[in-house]
Amino acid sequence: MTLEAAASLIKDGDKVAVGGGLCLREPIAMLRELTRQGRKNLHLCGTAHGFDVDYACGAGIVGAVEETHVSFEQDFGLALNYRRACESGQVRIHENCCNTIIQQFRAAAYGIPFMPIMSAKGSEEVLLHPEFKHIICPFTGNDLILVPALTPDVAIVHAQKADIHGNLRIEQPYVADILMIRAAKNVIVTAEEIIPEAEMIKLGPNVPYYEVAHVVHVPWGAHPTSCYPYYAYDREHISNYYKITQEGADAFKTKYLDKYVYGVKSQAEYIELVGGSERQKRLASWKNGREAWMELYNYE
Repeated sequence: MTLEAAASLIKDGDKVAVGGGLCLREPIAMLRELTRQGRKNLHLCGTAHGFDVDYACGAGIVGAVEETHVSFEQDFGLALNYRRACESGQVRIHENCCNTIIQQFRAAAYGIPFMPIMSAKGSEEVLLHPEFKHIICPFTGNDLILVPALTPDVAIVHAQKADIHGNLRIEQPYVADILMIRAAKNVIVTAEEIIPEAEMIKLGPNVPYYEVAHVVHVPWGAHPTSCYPYYAYDREHISNYYKITQEGADAFKTKYLDKYVYGVKSQAEYIELVGGSERQKRLASWKNGREAWMELYNYE
C-alpha cells in the first residue's frame, strides 16, 4: 500500500514500537507522514533511539516515550527536542533499561502476561515502575522481578527487503525489530526494495509473511539515519538538523518541519530536496572503503 494509507492506520494515542535504533534504520519516512497527517499523543516504545524520537517529539506527535535511551551519542550529544518536550510535561517519560524492555517485548511475543528478570535488582529502576512485582522463585528460592508484557498496538519498521507477501529480510544489526514485530498487534513495514518471491526464498527471510500486515515500498525510508548496505547515515543533514534544534521549538517548526515535512508532498520530493541522486550516490560511497566512510563521518 501507499505510505499515506499505511500511516492512516495508526490512530491518535496508539502505542507504537519504533524499529531501528540510534542512527540506524529508523522508519523516518513513516514518522514524517504521521506528522503530515496530524497524529497526536502517540506512545512510542523501543530500546536505544535518537533522531526518530527527537524528531517525533519536536513534531508534536508524541504523548509518551517508553524508551531506554534517547540521544545523539558521541556525535552531537543530548536530544534537545526530546529534552524540551519531557521537561515541559508535553511528553510523559516511562524510563526503562534495554534488557527489561526487551524482556517485556519477549513476553508479548510469547503470548504470556509477564517475564521474570534479575537484571533490575539493586537498581532504582524498580522505583520508577510500580507495576513491576516481586516473587520468590519456587525452584531456586531467589527473589525475582516480574515485568508485564509490552504489547504495542503497532510496530513500524524499516527493512532492507520485502516481497509482496510480507516476507522480510532485515540485515544485522537487528536491534529489537524482529522481537517487536512478534510482540505487536499490527505491523507496518517500509522497505528499501520489493523483491520477487523467488529472490526472497533464495536469500532466506528472517521475518515471515504472517507476522506482517502491511508493506510499503519506500526507498530511502530511513534517511537521514542509515540503512546499510544502501546508505550511511547523513551526518551533514543531521548536523544541520541539530543546529536548528539548538535554536528552540519555534525555529524547528519554521526551519525544519515547514521545509522537510510540510513543504513536500511525497517521499520522491523529499529525496530531491535533500540532494537527490547526487546525495544518494555520496551516502552509498561508504562501501568504497574506510577513507570514503570517514569522509562522510567527518562532515562538520
